[in-house]
Amino acid sequence: MENDKVRIHDKNFKIFITRDEIKARVNEMGWEVTKKYKDLKPVFVPILNGSFMFAADFVRACHFDSDMMFVKVKSYEGMSSTGNIKWELGFSGHIKGRHIIIVEDIIDSGNTLKNFIEEIKEEEPASVAIVSLLLKPDAIKHDIPMDYIGFRIPNAFVVGYGLDYDDFGRTLPDIYQLDED
Repeated sequence: MENDKVRIHDKNFKIFITRDEIKARVNEMGWEVTKKYKDLKPVFVPILNGSFMFAADFVRACHFDSDMMFVKVKSYEGMSSTGNIKWELGFSGHIKGRHIIIVEDIIDSGNTLKNFIEEIKEEEPASVAIVSLLLKPDAIKHDIPMDYIGFRIPNAFVVGYGLDYDDFGRTLPDIYQLDED
């Protein structure tokens, strides 16, 4: 059963995107990606920690053989990006000539993706695509090609379905938005 509101630390959050809406959109995105990549055996590259729930559901919604490679990046403290990107688990692998699908939970400033895409392109992949559950169009600072977007959302802080507030709230099955009322 869904809770309309949750409290994490000192902040209140209200339901924003339900688990049913998430599931339906993830399945749609999986079929969109399947149409393009079904015969290419791409490499999915989820960016941890936030994308882990979305990545697991999304990859299962894609109906083709693929490989996985994980990276871990930290750029947030509390409710805002530090502007500094810290690689905690680096990208490694042989991707030359492979089709790469980067899986993100949310794109706001685009700082993380901009740096990561530059790093990946040095390895000479056949292609690089971006899949993100959420996009904050009003917060984007870089011209990044975004191939598959689940939901476009306002520039508000969200938690749940992998997204966190100081490492809490990730396991909520719905997405909640900061309740400033």
